[in-house]
Amino acid sequence: MEGGLGYGLSAALHGAITLKDGIVEQSNFHEYIPLRIDEMPAIEVYIVPSTEKPSGVGEPATPVIAPAVANALFAATGKRLRKLPFDRSELAQT
Repeated sequence: MEGGLGYGLSAALHGAITLKDGIVEQSNFHEYIPLRIDEMPAIEVYIVPSTEKPSGVGEPATPVIAPAVANALFAATGKRLRKLPFDRSELAQT
């Protein structure tokens, strides 16, 4: 779960894909900017006891983190950020 959240936050905060002359400029993961440890929020994972068969637990966190951050920013600032990666300077604009 923690890794999935970190991966999703990396995309939400740093995951720009840029084009030049119609060609994607990023070629592979060496140009990918992951979330740094000082940017990672504290996370507490609670595993609910279950009698179900084990399954993957990291992946469900990845797609939901950007909308959760967008909603939290809206609740805190009243400003909607609608493009990824989030541009935090837009929060200062009125």
